[in-house]
Amino acid sequence: MEDYLIGIGKRIKEIRKTTNKTINDIAMKAGVTSGLISRIENGRTMPSLPVLLKLINSLEIEVTDFFKGMPQINNSNFIVSRKEENAIIEKEDEAIGFEYRYLFGKQINSLGFETVLLQVAPNSKREKVTTDAYEFKYILSGECYYIIGDEEVFLKEGDSIFFDGRIPHVPVNRSNISSKMLVVYFFV
Repeated sequence: MEDYLIGIGKRIKEIRKTTNKTINDIAMKAGVTSGLISRIENGRTMPSLPVLLKLINSLEIEVTDFFKGMPQINNSNFIVSRKEENAIIEKEDEAIGFEYRYLFGKQINSLGFETVLLQVAPNSKREKVTTDAYEFKYILSGECYYIIGDEEVFLKEGDSIFFDGRIPHVPVNRSNISSKMLVVYFFV
């Protein structure tokens, strides 16, 4: 995940410099601080998805063109977030019995999205599909294999994946229990 963090920052900086924009220009247009952009460009922080989309918009580039220019991790078209990497977020001291875990940037602001709960039964069958959205999947229970293009990723409870839904994809449940997942489609 750290390589991707650095890749996003480098890509923002590359486009910003190519278009002769300052950090302040981008910050003002995106409605964020110059310090945040500096931390992102230097690989010290990862923007949430809505902030990243605002930054891409402020760079005056299409989302697909932004990602086309990014180096891929392990030559993959997706990002996997493992349960072990999900950090606990500190909240109010007076809250008892609440545990918030960071999964993936999820604040939505003027972005079309749809959230569904998907259950995939054992031995279910379906051909690969495509959607006009970026897709975020979080495995609530069970396990499944996600086939994206020609690649296959094993996901178990607590894992998540984010990818471009225009790449043909399908979940495959080879276990003997149902797999449940939260699915968020980000239409851009």
